[in-house]
Amino acid sequence: MTLNYRTLNLAGFVACFLLIASALVMQHVFELEPCPLCIFQRISFMVAGGLFLIGALFNPVSAGKRKLISGLNLLALAAGIGLALRHIWLQNLPPSEVPSCGPGLDYMLEVLPFTSVISQVLSGSGECAEISWTFMGLSIPWWTMFAYIGLAGLVFLAHRKAKQ
Repeated sequence: MTLNYRTLNLAGFVACFLLIASALVMQHVFELEPCPLCIFQRISFMVAGGLFLIGALFNPVSAGKRKLISGLNLLALAAGIGLALRHIWLQNLPPSEVPSCGPGLDYMLEVLPFTSVISQVLSGSGECAEISWTFMGLSIPWWTMFAYIGLAGLVFLAHRKAKQ
């Protein structure tokens, strides 16, 4: 299999699928409940995965359509990087500065306007500051940030291969 635009986008989709599957295993098997920032990071992976799938399935010939897909994908991945960085920052606050725990995401979505929900989630809460799992000394938001950066590299590589 050659590394072309379609196969690189398919690899990106598979990676996003596996990342979401891993998150679901952590939640349902290892009982690590996701905080609101974790859920937003999952959404970013889903959007990026959907865009990778569109690139793989339709394999657009026009440079403009490829740029649009790549640009939207980089936007989703940049949002994920921002969310992961915010999460890492919250986890590294001194205990006295950690915001108090707020209502759950489901409740906020039912009661508050969507813009208020986004504002509340981005401001963080005590549950977002908890570190419940580490691997090689790094928490989940660190690993998701590395995944976003790797996927962004894949977008650039696919875009570069499309020009050849």
